[in-house]
Amino acid sequence: MNPELHRPIATDRIDAHGLDVTVQANEAECAALASRMQLPAVLALTCRFRLNRVGPDAIEARGQLRARVVQTCVVSLDDFESDVREDFTIRFVPAGQETDDMDPEGEDEIPFEGGMLDLGEAAAEQLGLALDPYPRQPGVELPELEMDGEPHPFAALADRQRTN
Repeated sequence: MNPELHRPIATDRIDAHGLDVTVQANEAECAALASRMQLPAVLALTCRFRLNRVGPDAIEARGQLRARVVQTCVVSLDDFESDVREDFTIRFVPAGQETDDMDPEGEDEIPFEGGMLDLGEAAAEQLGLALDPYPRQPGVELPELEMDGEPHPFAALADRQRTN
């Protein structure tokens, strides 16, 4: 089964000078991505990649993701449109050659097989990573909590820690 946004590219197209590729989602792909990301809508998605060889088998991709999505505000539960902008660097490596390095600041690695990269799926993954997991509509504030007069059971512990 192909992903919602499938843009395969052969690694042998990437020479010593690199390769620029733009992935743009059509209306049906945007609808499928919205379903996958559990969003009310993905209105537009464009992702530009600059592909360069690094070492004999790996491909570095520097990219710029630009998308317009509809999200649901976690405070008001109203839908609102927002722009997603993300610059990123990822590394495509042959399947089985991924590093065990779990550095959260390091480049993400995406395995590939058969000399083919899927830039569409890479763009979809970057969109998922760039989305705010708790979207808040601009101007919407959390409501003030009203205290019912009784102190919280752990209030005494908090006060005690402050004095130590």
